[in-house]
Amino acid sequence: MATLVKTPSGTWKAVIRKQGWPTSAKTFRTKRDAEDWARRTEDEMVRGVFIERAPSERMTFGVALDRYLAEVTPTKKESTQRAERLKAVSLRLFFGRYSLAAVNADLVARYRDHRIGEGKKPNTVRLELALASHLFTTAIREWRIGLVQNPVANIRKPSVGEGRDRRLSKDEERRLRKAVATHSNPMLRWIFDLALETGMRSSEITGLTKGQVDLQRRIVRLSKTKNDSARTVPLTRHATEVLASAVANPVRPKDTDLVFFGEPGRDGRRRPYNFNKAWLGIKAELGVRDLRFHDLRHEAVSRLVEGGLSDQEVAAISGHKSMQMLKRYTHLRAEDLVGRLDSLRKK
Repeated sequence: MATLVKTPSGTWKAVIRKQGWPTSAKTFRTKRDAEDWARRTEDEMVRGVFIERAPSERMTFGVALDRYLAEVTPTKKESTQRAERLKAVSLRLFFGRYSLAAVNADLVARYRDHRIGEGKKPNTVRLELALASHLFTTAIREWRIGLVQNPVANIRKPSVGEGRDRRLSKDEERRLRKAVATHSNPMLRWIFDLALETGMRSSEITGLTKGQVDLQRRIVRLSKTKNDSARTVPLTRHATEVLASAVANPVRPKDTDLVFFGEPGRDGRRRPYNFNKAWLGIKAELGVRDLRFHDLRHEAVSRLVEGGLSDQEVAAISGHKSMQMLKRYTHLRAEDLVGRLDSLRKK
C-alpha cells in the first residue's frame, strides 16, 4: 500500500514501497492526485509494466543532448561529430527547456513544420530528426531514463525528393579544367581529375595516404568511407598518371604521408589539403555557382553507367550499398542514349 504524507508546504507526497520494486515517490498538489498516481503505479507494478518516469521528468532535453554529445557523438567519425554538433544547435533552441517526458509526437511535428517553414531543406530536417530520434533511443535503451516510447518515431518525416540531377556540360568541364590547371597549387587539378575519373568523394580523395595507393596494380584502397565499408577503387590510366604525379610531388614535406597535404595547424599537425576556398573562387569566376564538387561524383558514376558497366560493377567502384541509392546518384543524358538505341536496332 502507498503511504500518503502531507508536507509542510501543503502538498501531498505519495510513497510506494513494494517488494521487488525500487521505492517510488512523487509529490502532488492535492491528495486526490496523489491517490490516483499511487493506484495507477501499484497496478502497473502488479502487471509488471511499471516504468520509473521521474528521471525523464527531471531531465531536460538540453541536459540529455549535452550527455549525448559527450558520450555518444565522440564514438563516431570526425565528419559526423562536426555535423551532429551543428544539428544540435537548432534542436537545443526548440526543445532545450522541455523535460524528456514532455517531448511528444505533437511537439516534434511542430518542430518539423517550424524548420520547413524557415526554408530548411527536407533532408536537413530529416537529419536533425534522426539525431533527436537516436538521442531518445539511447535514453530509453542505455540510460534507462524512464521513457515509454520514442516520440520522433511516431511522426511523418519530410520527403527527401528526387535528389540532384546536375550533370557537367562539355563547355563547363573544358573551362573548369583550364582554370584548375592554371591554379597555383597543382593539387587542385589532381583532385578535380580524380573526382571525375574515379567517382570518389572529396573526403576520400583528400584523405588518401601513399600507403593506400598501389600504382603498379592501379588500385586505391579506401578504409574510411562515408558508409564505413572499406572498398578498393580501380584506376583508369589517366587516374593512375594523376596519382603518380601527386605521390611524386617534389614539395611534399617529410612529416606527412598524405597525398594531398595542407599546412600545419596550430597544434603542428598536418591535415588534408582544404581546396574549398579555391574551388568556390573558380566557380564564381566562371559563373557556375550552382555546381557542387559532389556533383563531380554524380558525373563520374553516370559516365561509368553510360560506358556500359553493370550496376553491380558501378556500385563496387562507387561504394553505394543499394541499387536505390545508386539510382539517385546516376542520371543519364537522354541524348547520349540515342546512339545506343540505334545500335540495338541494327542488331
